[in-house]
Amino acid sequence: MPHLDAIGIVVADMGRALAFYQLLGLTFPDGSDGEDHVECMLPNGLRIMFDTIQLVSSFTNWVPPVGNRMALAFRCGSPLEVDSSISNVRAAGHVVVKEPWDAFWGQRYAQVEDPDGNIVDLFADLGA
Repeated sequence: MPHLDAIGIVVADMGRALAFYQLLGLTFPDGSDGEDHVECMLPNGLRIMFDTIQLVSSFTNWVPPVGNRMALAFRCGSPLEVDSSISNVRAAGHVVVKEPWDAFWGQRYAQVEDPDGNIVDLFADLGA
């Protein structure tokens, strides 16, 4: 039976993409920003893979998607961590799409945009 092993993200600028995701706690080997393919292993064994447009275009007829076709959601340890993470993302020059709010489903929630226009959610349980 197949199982989900990796999530791939196509990026225009590897350095900018990795710098953004480092703000959210992902780690990458030194020198990765100059590579065409970079992977990050998460504690649960899932991999996040980043590939440049040039690399993906070399083996497929890749066309930039219209609109948001995927979402990543990062769990934070507390509502205050959601707020501080949003502050760090903003200070680094990235777009905050939706300021932190207390959602009716019981979480502190916010949305930011990665350098390629993908929406990334940050959340924490309100009781945390």
